[in-house]
Amino acid sequence: MRLTVLGGGGFRLPLVYSALLGDHADGRITEVTLHDVDAGRLTAIARVLADQAAGVPDAPEVTVTTDLDEALRGADFVFSAIRVGGLEGRAADERIALAEGVLGQETVGAGGIAYGLRTVPVAVDIARRIARLAPDAWVINFTNPAGLVTEAMSRRLGDRVIGICDSPVGLGRRVARALGADPDTASIDYVGLNHLGWLRGLHIEGRDALPRLLADPALLGSFEEGKLFGADWLQSLGAIPNEYLHYYYFNREAVRAYQEAKQTRGAFLHDQQARFYEEMKQPDAPALATWDRTRAEREATYMAHNREAAGAGERDACDLESGGYEKVALALMRAIAHNQRTTLILNVRNHSTLSVLDADAVIEVPCFVDANGAHPISVAPLPLHATGLVTAVKAVEREILAAAGSGSRATAVKAFALHPLIDSVTVARRLVDGYTSAHPALAYLR
Repeated sequence: MRLTVLGGGGFRLPLVYSALLGDHADGRITEVTLHDVDAGRLTAIARVLADQAAGVPDAPEVTVTTDLDEALRGADFVFSAIRVGGLEGRAADERIALAEGVLGQETVGAGGIAYGLRTVPVAVDIARRIARLAPDAWVINFTNPAGLVTEAMSRRLGDRVIGICDSPVGLGRRVARALGADPDTASIDYVGLNHLGWLRGLHIEGRDALPRLLADPALLGSFEEGKLFGADWLQSLGAIPNEYLHYYYFNREAVRAYQEAKQTRGAFLHDQQARFYEEMKQPDAPALATWDRTRAEREATYMAHNREAAGAGERDACDLESGGYEKVALALMRAIAHNQRTTLILNVRNHSTLSVLDADAVIEVPCFVDANGAHPISVAPLPLHATGLVTAVKAVEREILAAAGSGSRATAVKAFALHPLIDSVTVARRLVDGYTSAHPALAYLR
């Protein structure tokens, strides 16, 4: 089978290839085509992959191309991990928002809206090309904002596009470990939108162990989310929020921490990865070792500003393990290709899962996966406080999609103004002015 990776020069791609190297099942991925608009980044990542494959029998063959149509033809699976505007764009998103006193994070608030407005037109074009050149391919989307982009692509590809994110899986594994359970056998009750969800139960041998965790402040303080949100707040919620909800529940503290930081997250990653790709121009640079050192620094500094705002300290070694989006992607591909039925937390169309949203709204919930794709599992209704956030943010996503489709500047302003973390129409208008001036990709707004 052939896997095409869009954004194949992206820094995290070796994680995916590593997972493929460990897959020895019949009918596994044997060809990987990397596509990127930046030939230099493609060359650098291809070198890392070559180091990974050294000495591995039957390693998937890797080819690279800057021709999108060539990359898509004949693909069985398409993995989309593009970044429109690059890390320079992310750094600008953060800077412009913080100047207005609002959050500029790449998937949440003003930064997420700006990133979505840049990305949706490109994602829709990719979806059209896939429908024409590889109509039987399954599309796995990791491009952020993942839920929004998956919904945009689903309007052309239907249920053949599935969004993935490692945050819910990582949360579930940390909660399971805190309870002394095997993360691979625990069943997770999780529901929401991408980067806006709650773990409401964790079942071990058929019994929900979450009440035991919530009743024990020491246990709650033993893992990342407990330190980030505080035991008292988690007990009040009666659930464990996705880490990105820290931007909502502690917004003032998060914005202040970002404003006071020497460097935003986007600027840090831009500088860090620029050093990596510059090092990789040296033919004698040890590709895999250089990448691995850079990755370790990246993981250790993840959400550092939020931890500083919460007084959570440095990340523990056990919290450095992500959910492993590459493992989720591999499990998803296996389940579809070989009908290896499994349950995964994914971004899929709602159908009738959450009654407060329409059928086409993309949500993030546990799904049963088989050869026919991903099927959302029935979940209990959200409490009112969560319903309010989910419906408000979904309304913003719909305005982003409308603005991207029409090119309407007024609709873009509406998207910013309606977001719960932007409290002023005047600020929304200034944000649109700032972002359209900074990003050529937003020139379509008029």
